[in-house]
Amino acid sequence: MKVDREKRDLERVGVGMRVEAALARIALVLLRRLGPVRASNFAGRLCRFVGPFLPVSRVAYANLRLAMPELDEAARRRIVLGVWENLGRTAGEFPHIASLRENTASGPGFEVEGAEHLIEQAQRGGSVLFVSGHIGNWEMLPPGVSAYGLGFASFYRAAANPLVDRMIRDLRNEAMGEPKPLFAKGARGAREALAYVARGGRLGMLVDQKMNDGVEARFFSRPAMTAPALAAMALRYRSPVIPGYVRRLGPARLRIVVEPPLPLPDSGDRQADILSLTQAVNDRLEAWIRACPESWLWLHRRWPTESSQP
Repeated sequence: MKVDREKRDLERVGVGMRVEAALARIALVLLRRLGPVRASNFAGRLCRFVGPFLPVSRVAYANLRLAMPELDEAARRRIVLGVWENLGRTAGEFPHIASLRENTASGPGFEVEGAEHLIEQAQRGGSVLFVSGHIGNWEMLPPGVSAYGLGFASFYRAAANPLVDRMIRDLRNEAMGEPKPLFAKGARGAREALAYVARGGRLGMLVDQKMNDGVEARFFSRPAMTAPALAAMALRYRSPVIPGYVRRLGPARLRIVVEPPLPLPDSGDRQADILSLTQAVNDRLEAWIRACPESWLWLHRRWPTESSQP
């Protein structure tokens, strides 16, 4: 049924989307020909130059004034420039993720700090929830964790152009080495993910974006509506929650930082436990972001609109 639906979507693609997809394919070819380091440098510099002129940069400045009021204007500008550079590098490196190798002596590649937590989980088996945010090159997380025998499913917001969407999914599957389920964001996807975890599946979630119908937790000492699904699933099935993120070391050179599983609260009050675990996740995200603010995607409205207007 899913295959038939995708086929129908592709048949309805108009001329504009086909042109857009053709341009995306050309860009993909060019980035691949540049190699991982030059592609990272080129895309990073391009976005660092163009990004600050885009209206969405005002959201980043507003978020920084809200979350880190101690920064002066020069510091905020440095961070916003870094945000755009990191985003560009992430895009430039994306076509090369499948080719990056672990523990290379120098140049492009990745390393894993805290690999013992992945090894222990692989030996233990069963369901597990990996949690992270849009930090560093977050696209490195699925293939990096998969290298330890822990390939995981994830939530996914499809691109508006189905041709471009298929290209993105193909690149992700190539990097993972095998296709993994992708659950659409929304109620139906949440039900499918819940059933998947109940069967012992592994699921990864990026939980750093605002969810209007979530629970109110603190983030940078301010109220922030946060998705409770990860905490609810973890507590229902007593699944380990393993936090981790990607630290950029250089062009196409990345470090995956894996932390010990978070303690699962068990007070007998389910709602209180969900909020407690959700808060623990937000606290880890905040610590990572404070350590390197320019590595996080400050471009989305994380806090209530009335609090984050420029």
